[in-house]
Amino acid sequence: MTAEAPPVSPILLGTTPQQPPEVLEVALSLARRSGTLLVCAQVDPMAYVVEEHPDGSVESRPVDPDRADWNSASFDHDLTVRIQTAARAAGVQVTFRSLAGDVGAALARLAEVLGAEMIVVGSREGGVRASMHDFFNGSVAAHLTHRQSRPVVVVPVNPTPVGTAAPWEEPAP
Repeated sequence: MTAEAPPVSPILLGTTPQQPPEVLEVALSLARRSGTLLVCAQVDPMAYVVEEHPDGSVESRPVDPDRADWNSASFDHDLTVRIQTAARAAGVQVTFRSLAGDVGAALARLAEVLGAEMIVVGSREGGVRASMHDFFNGSVAAHLTHRQSRPVVVVPVNPTPVGTAAPWEEPAP
C-alpha cells in the first residue's frame, strides 16, 4: 500500500489591472512546477467588506456611497481574460477572488483561509508617486512580510539598473 501525497496548497497571486505580465508569468511558473491551483486576488482599497464567504471571497460596498459601482467588488474583466489565456497556455488551473479593504491585510486573510503555500506580488514601479505612496501607506510586500507567516515572492517590476539611484534615494549631484 502506498501513502497518498498530501494535497498541494494553492499559490495566491495579488493582481492589479495594470500589472506587468512578468508577475503573472512567475506565479504561473510556480503553480505549474508545484502542480497546484493559482488563486488570483484583486483588492479594491476603496471598498469595505460586508460579508466574507467560506472560500475567502467577499461581499463589499464602496467607501464612497456616491460611487457608481455600488454592487459588490468584481474582478476586472480584461485582467480575467489575460490571466485565463496565460493559465490555459501554461496548463495551470486558476480561480479568482475579489476582495476589499487594505490590500496587504486582505491578501493575508485570504492566504490564511485558503492555506496558501505562498503569496506572489509585484514590486511597485519606481518614481516619486510610488515612493510617496509607499512612504505614507507602506508597500504591500513589506506589509505581507511582516504581518503574516507565509513566504512572499516579490517579482521585480522595472528594476533599477546597478549603479543607478533607487527610487527612494536622492540622485548623486
